[in-house]
Amino acid sequence: METKQVFDKVANKYDLMNDIMSFGTHRYWKECLIDWLQPKPGMSIVDVAGGTGDISKRFLKRVKGIGKANICDPNVNMLENGSKNIHIYENCISRTCAPAENLPFNNKTFDAYIVSFGIRNFNDINKGLEEALRVLKPGGRFMCLEFSKLENSNLAKIYEKYSQMIPKVGKLVVGDEEPYQYLVDTIEKFPSQQEFKEIIKNNGFIDVEYRNIFNGVVAIHSAWKK
Repeated sequence: METKQVFDKVANKYDLMNDIMSFGTHRYWKECLIDWLQPKPGMSIVDVAGGTGDISKRFLKRVKGIGKANICDPNVNMLENGSKNIHIYENCISRTCAPAENLPFNNKTFDAYIVSFGIRNFNDINKGLEEALRVLKPGGRFMCLEFSKLENSNLAKIYEKYSQMIPKVGKLVVGDEEPYQYLVDTIEKFPSQQEFKEIIKNNGFIDVEYRNIFNGVVAIHSAWKK
């Protein structure tokens, strides 16, 4: 199944499934990302693979609407469904339908590039990171929230069993388990925290670091453009 087909099928229930799959904790994880970003009024961000608008909404709430967010997603359905969440900040938001590997923005445009639970779906992670570096201003920040690898082996076994249930839950909620099997598979294939740190570093970023949450169920990666 192609990535576009996956998100076409789940777009109208994406936030609901996030709540179900994470027991609502994805909201806390996203707040942790914004905490680490420490946004300032006047900042401009690009929210890549951000169709739900969840990250942009949290960013704009922190800066009290004094900032700019461009939600960029390759899927029109995700952008359309996400727009329902953030109408209160409509004047601060723009939307762009484009893949992460070919962003239609000028060089040195944004103060921060954020991708939340999306980078594992990039067709080419290295090309996506190359684009991230290009559109960031000097001194700009790259931040990524993504599912990762648990540090505790016993917890990892429990999590693996839980992951096997997700497609079945997806079938109950959206009527199709195939998109959620795809999402589970992409989580399993995604590099470990340390491996991904090296990938980011190899693409020209500096001061690369990460923070594990919930023993590494997810990790937040931070890096800077020189």
